[in-house]
Amino acid sequence: MCCVLMTLWAKGQEVVFNTVDEVTFEEARNLAYEGDFRSANVMLSQLVKPESKDYNARSLLASTYSWNGEYDKAREEFNTITSSERNNRNTWIAAIKNELYAKNNAIAIGLANKALVYLKSDAEVERLKTIAEEGVANTEYQESGWFNQDDAVVSQKISVAITKKEEQGAVKPEAIDTLAAKTPVAEEVLNNKISVQNSATVYDTRYDPMFYSSISFKRQTLAGSIIPRINYSNRLGVNGVQYDLDFYPKFSKRFYAYLNYGYSNSSIYPNHKMGGDLYANLPGAFEFSAGGRYITFETKNVSVITNSLGHYRGNYYFSLRSYITPQPDNLTRFSGNLLVRKYLKDAENYWGLNVGMGYSPELRQLTSGDELLAETLLYVESQRLSLEYQFTGKNNPNIYRANVGATRQELAFTSGKFFYGVSAGITYEVKF
Repeated sequence: MCCVLMTLWAKGQEVVFNTVDEVTFEEARNLAYEGDFRSANVMLSQLVKPESKDYNARSLLASTYSWNGEYDKAREEFNTITSSERNNRNTWIAAIKNELYAKNNAIAIGLANKALVYLKSDAEVERLKTIAEEGVANTEYQESGWFNQDDAVVSQKISVAITKKEEQGAVKPEAIDTLAAKTPVAEEVLNNKISVQNSATVYDTRYDPMFYSSISFKRQTLAGSIIPRINYSNRLGVNGVQYDLDFYPKFSKRFYAYLNYGYSNSSIYPNHKMGGDLYANLPGAFEFSAGGRYITFETKNVSVITNSLGHYRGNYYFSLRSYITPQPDNLTRFSGNLLVRKYLKDAENYWGLNVGMGYSPELRQLTSGDELLAETLLYVESQRLSLEYQFTGKNNPNIYRANVGATRQELAFTSGKFFYGVSAGITYEVKF
């Protein structure tokens, strides 16, 4: 009987140890950005022992305490990290925010001062310190306050989906201590942005290189973002200018819209183009949009139905967009576009892949001799692939973006024959 009991006890211990071994940081992290902080906390508690040097897991454990309102426990875990890794910027920032969550402004000031000893000059720590000092003086926090800003924890794998879930009410606002997915209507501290873009496309046959430039100004308002833009193109020796205006009105945390109008008297641009989409944030970190485009050329008008489905998963964002162009001959035309982005330290740093096929009304127009092919180009087959990389400056908030792409497109005047193009471009954005 004793042997039987010992055997059962040993097997029970084996099950326990196996269960602990099977617990991984990946699983706990996934639970955290799904909003299940308590389950993530239980798993992380198994991973983080008193002598553990796994600071990624310990930092996330501290954050789960903080998100659940257990600020004292969070403080203990953050102190364990900062006492050993004194130059861990993300942990210092998370620890300061934990005190701001707890409304311990005096402690937050002390942590900020200590952090600045090791981090020297750090804009985010200085900003948090200023807000803590304002808190001591009973100054009210602004709606676009500290929890919406630079917010990556030690583990940069926390999902941008948390921001979406916060908008849906599934996550408390104070839980946003991670990457923040930005929509065009997201509020920013710096409300102005100037963007300059240049790109060129080289073809393997028939067509000379084409050049494209634009300059835009973005202004963040209480109603949403307004973006006037001037586009310039040189195609086959013809220069053209188009005037564009984008507006992203915000209706609520769940709904916003996109509106556009463009005008040009150049032959290489449509005379007028109008468009709009309504976006809805759905449960499960999904986003859906539906809308349309109306484009007028000198000899023909084109109507297009658009819709898209986006999803945030981990550090990735997926968006599938379709263009449906009804035709009078009942031959409805379709075009599709898939965008995949992997976010890095925050929502403004990412790698992107863009794949398209079919025909899009927003393709650049070409000409054959004196004949404008803007209309026929809408109904030819094409495949498109592009890569993009966006990053911010080390000591400033300005944005840099580079992209390269390839196109295979059917000749509008010779069905079944294709030409190829390679494009490259750069964009520079200045915030102020």
